[in-house]
This record gives sequence, structure tokens and C-alpha cells, in this order.
Amino acid sequence: MRSKSNFTFLYSIVAPFLIFALAAAFPGCKESPGKTVGLEFWGVFDDSDVYSPLIESFNKQYPNIKIRYTKKNYLDYEKDLLEAMAAGRGPDLLMLHNTWLPKYQDKISAVAEDLITLKEFKETFVDVAAADFVKDSDIYALPLYVDTLALYYNKDILNTAGIPEAPKTWEEFLETVEKTTLKDERGNVSRAGAAIGTARNINRSIDILSVLMLQSGVSMINQNRTAAAFGERVSLEGEEFFPGERALQFYTDFANPLKSVYTWNTRMHYSIDAFYEGQAAMMFNYSHHFSTIRAKSPYLNFAAAPLPQIKTSAIDVNYANYWGLAVSKNSKNAKQAWQFISWLSQKENSRKYLETTRKPAARRDLISEQKNDPDLGVFARQALTARSWYQVDNSAIETIMAEMIESVVLGETTIKEAVEKATAQVTVLMKD
Repeated sequence: MRSKSNFTFLYSIVAPFLIFALAAAFPGCKESPGKTVGLEFWGVFDDSDVYSPLIESFNKQYPNIKIRYTKKNYLDYEKDLLEAMAAGRGPDLLMLHNTWLPKYQDKISAVAEDLITLKEFKETFVDVAAADFVKDSDIYALPLYVDTLALYYNKDILNTAGIPEAPKTWEEFLETVEKTTLKDERGNVSRAGAAIGTARNINRSIDILSVLMLQSGVSMINQNRTAAAFGERVSLEGEEFFPGERALQFYTDFANPLKSVYTWNTRMHYSIDAFYEGQAAMMFNYSHHFSTIRAKSPYLNFAAAPLPQIKTSAIDVNYANYWGLAVSKNSKNAKQAWQFISWLSQKENSRKYLETTRKPAARRDLISEQKNDPDLGVFARQALTARSWYQVDNSAIETIMAEMIESVVLGETTIKEAVEKATAQVTVLMKD
């Protein structure tokens, strides 16, 4: 009896100790309360009511991670971000534009493989996301959406001109421009067939020119990412030509009074304004301008169509413009920040974000849900064939490309001179 009593006494001491030790060794057995972690999240464009319900849902699963979202003014965002990072401050989570990785790679942390592997990333998101946010197999940002450049058109103007549908190729686009452009007896444009040809008064003009170059087979930079290459000669089927120059020629012809497709000039209203005012039959832009146009002109009869493609091309080439979520290297809670980003990019949570913001999906499995949407369908489908190009400093490059366009339009340089100068200037940026 004494032996049994001793065993019972020993068990009462050892058993709780073993249970406690197992719980400590295997945290998954029980959710550890842990300390409360606060995360600062800076974004652009999205209001706080977009993220509030998502953060609330996240906190049900991760109650100890508190997130404060701040919407920043887009015009000041990058300046504020860089100043804060330089001072060792700033947000834990930030929005990273798809062209920003080259200049932010040393300021942000990569995601851990236990949250998402490179294979999973490529299987989950459209191809352009890996091109923009992956470097040396490390993933630096996750996208919630991917927007693409499409063709907006005024249905009433096209209908009146006897054009039953939006142009699908650039050849058809040329014809549509000629049919819908109105000129007075002196040859002055009174209504543009399309907002294209200049730089300063066309929203996203550099994106339009970039996609024309990419569709033409231009390599925007060399393989080593050390120099610009859009001015280089290309050989195809025994013919040598300069596709970058051809793309610039095509683009600027629409602002050349001597060309049959002349339809635009530097004195025209800003492209978005001209379109909603009915002074331009077509323009190129992204999905978020549906709301802009409807707010400015509620009764305008318009729609968006896929970006025209080169008739003889076997594949479509579209152009991407979007933001991803990233984590600052200054963050003392990078693990928890990436936990939130990973959670937010999951299918159900991404769907809620997209339903609220009305943006086209970045996840492949959500594109199929949007492809028949009357507004977003075009943009969502194009994300599968969207491309971009490596830019060491997107703002500086935009200025260089705009000056290249304007120098030709104003007759200051030839096409060849303008392309050669811009190529040299971008190369200097890449070597700094």
C-alpha cells in the first residue's frame, strides 16, 4: 500500500511538469498569449475604411498584433517615406510601387519562406509580379491587385462614325482615329480621335510609349541591367531596324500636322479632361479612371476595351501599373508585419479587398471571377499578359522619356537623336 501511495504522490508532481514542458516544447499545442505588437501601416489611395474590416478580421486570429493604417498623400508619400526611413523611423508596412524595387531593395526585408515560397508565389500571382517584386529568388512584396493599360472609348462617337466596336489592332486604331478626328477648314483639330502623341498633357504617356516599345520587341535594358537598350538595332528575318525609334515615330505621328493621323497637340486639354468632355474619342488609361470619368460626366456613354496589339504578333503584350505590400527593414516586428501581408493576400481576404476597392486581381484564381465584370473584366484578363520594365529611378526615367517625346513633337530633334539621347541618359542613371 505504501508503494502505491508513493507512486500516486510522485505522479501528482511529475505529470503537471511534463504537460507544461510539452506545451513549452510544442507551442502549436496551445496559442501563446504573447506580448502585444503594434504595427504602423502607410498606404496611398485606399481609405482607412478599406482596411478597417480586414484588420478587424485579422485580429480575431491574431489578437496581439495591432495595426494602425494611415493614408498618405500620393504626392508626398515617397518623400515622407524616404525621410522617415533615413531617420530610422517610418512604417512597418508600406505600399511599394511595382517599379520601386531597384531603389528600395536595401530598405525593405524579404518574406520568409515559411510564409510563401517562390514556387507558391509564381503559382499564385500573375507573371509580372515576379518580374517586379522578386530579386535573387527573394520576394520583397506581395500584390493585392494588378492594373493594366486599356483603351477607353466614347461609344456615341464611334457609333456615329459607323464603327461597331473598339479597335483590336493598331492598324484598326489608325483607321478609327482618322474617322473620328474632326478638323476645321484650316486643319486645326476640334475633336481628337485619341489622346496620344505628346507627353505633358497626356496622362500615363510614358506607359503608352513603353508598351508600344515592348510590343515592338524592344529590350528596354540589357540583360545585365547595367544599361538602357531601347535604342539598339534589332535583326529579324534578315532585316535590321530600330524598334525603339519606330515606336517613338508611331507615337509622335499623332501630334504631327503633316501626318494623316494627326489628332493631338500640346494645346489640347489634359487627356482625361478631353475624354470626359467629349473632345477625345479615345484615351488610354487604367481601371481606376472609371470612377473619375463617371464622377465628372455621369451621362457619358463610354466603355473600356483591351489595349490594341500588333496584328502579326502571336502573343499579347500589355502594361502593368500597381502597388504591393512590403515591410521596412527598420521594423522591429518584421515577422508580424509579414504575417499580416501573407494573411491579407490569401484568396478570401484578397477577394474582400477587391470587392471594396473595385480593382483588378493579382491572384490567378480571382481573375476568373472578374473576367466577365463589365468594368473590370478587360483589366483583369490583361493582367495575365502584363509586363513592365526594370527602372532604377522611375521618376527620373519618366522625365527623360517625356523630354524625348516633346523634343520630337516640337521639332527640336530627329527621332534618332531623341532616342539616342534618352538611351544615354537612362544608362547614366543605371551606372550611378
